[in-house]
Amino acid sequence: MTEKILVKLFEHNNWANLRIIQACSALSDEQLDAAPISVTKGCIRETLTHLVSSQHNYLALLTLPLEERTRIAPAFSELREAVLRSGEALLALARDESGFYAPTRLRTRDEYIVKPWVVMLQVINHASEHREQISSMLTSLGIMPPEMNGWAYGEATNALVPIST
Repeated sequence: MTEKILVKLFEHNNWANLRIIQACSALSDEQLDAAPISVTKGCIRETLTHLVSSQHNYLALLTLPLEERTRIAPAFSELREAVLRSGEALLALARDESGFYAPTRLRTRDEYIVKPWVVMLQVINHASEHREQISSMLTSLGIMPPEMNGWAYGEATNALVPIST
């Protein structure tokens, strides 16, 4: 396997985040703020905002000293731009293009020491979980959520193609 798998995971994560934000951008305020019927905590708007602000926070944890980390709470109209900025920066870290040398251990706000790979793993898992929660909420509203899995990304990037007969 010559391709950098970590890079592909972050490329997929960015693509999937943009797809779910795009799907939700067509919703009315009533749909965005509808109480979820499932066990999900928070409405679509809150969950999307949490996903985007958390990705920013994970990037800050990876790249900034504790005292320089700021939290963001973007408006719904700013989610796409905010997720693009942090997503591209995380992708640069995954590609090792940023010129940034990550310390071997990072200090969290809640008094933990963590290795950078754990944070990178959490970025992917956290976004996947919340995209699936939002997909469930969309389904409960009678809206077909976008395909965001690995197969769909493979097709979108021509890495998965049918064999011609």
